Amino acid sequence: MKDNQLPIPPHFDVQQVGIVWKVQYEDRLKDARAWSEKHAISPSSDDRQKICLILIDVQNTFCTPEFELYVGGRSGTGAVDDNKRLCEFIYRNLDKITNITATLDTHHPIQVFHSLFLVDENGNHPGPFTLISADDIKQGTWKFNAAVAKPLGINPEYGQQLLEHYTGELKKREKFDLTIWPYHAMLGGIGHALVSSVEEAIFFHSVARNAQPDIIIKGRHPLTEHYSASGPEINVDHEGKTLVEKDETIMRKVREYDAVIIAGEAKSHCVAWTVDDIMQELKKQDPSLLKKVYLLEDCTSPVVIPDVIDYTDTANEIFRTFAGAGMHIVRSTEAVEKWPGVAIKVI
Repeated sequence: MKDNQLPIPPHFDVQQVGIVWKVQYEDRLKDARAWSEKHAISPSSDDRQKICLILIDVQNTFCTPEFELYVGGRSGTGAVDDNKRLCEFIYRNLDKITNITATLDTHHPIQVFHSLFLVDENGNHPGPFTLISADDIKQGTWKFNAAVAKPLGINPEYGQQLLEHYTGELKKREKFDLTIWPYHAMLGGIGHALVSSVEEAIFFHSVARNAQPDIIIKGRHPLTEHYSASGPEINVDHEGKTLVEKDETIMRKVREYDAVIIAGEAKSHCVAWTVDDIMQELKKQDPSLLKKVYLLEDCTSPVVIPDVIDYTDTANEIFRTFAGAGMHIVRSTEAVEKWPGVAIKVI
């Protein structure tokens, strides 16, 4: 085996990555046990160098063509290509990856970034990808839809005041304007599920290494956007009340593991926001830990909507900022033990 990498198991079909299908758990269970024995793969609890692979929103809604927010990048095949490489990376490094943690963007019909939340003076809802600015709310171009107040457990006045506060805070913090996204990652729907090939790879890893994967649910609160896996865009309402408690799971992984590898979608949004939160926290707590973070650049793509918006250059600039802070930009096809830094070593 070249560079101490394992071969790709015969069950993996690269042509299946871009479609949805049912994982045959019992078959993979038998295959993984046999694979572990054949290649003398030890339980993850025996790892002396502990490596955590964090997958950001590798869900059908973002990664499977024809789903709601498919991240095609400039090539048009971005997320599919990313996940082909990601699955191969997991299989080739089964014996090195201690834990796999996956985030799941999780939504309901009535949320601040969905069309049902707002109306114009004629009762019409904004269409997908409409940008809602603080001025739009002040001028009454868009306002809170009073009809959804009761289902949310609030009153119409609170909803309108929240909108004014929310869009104002986005402007003050120099964040993107409130974006009306197409309905996506709907809890209970097919789009919410992990990409089938990636789910299969995670399951195979779990069995081969006797390892329990972790799942982080994010984005369910109706009154805020939640790009980062660590916390929402705006976390305090106009009354000073906390909307969502911060999730410390990923920061805990960074502190406890020798290396944290990050991949997923989209490079310009949820990956960027998550990594930026990590960077900001580590700069405050312990900058020396930044070198523990490895970004799989060839397993993530930016949002590109042809003739509408292209975040490629923005995403690349953000990743350069991460590298400048001390994080490592790496590729899945490189041998892990040859990555820069001393945090990852093959024992």
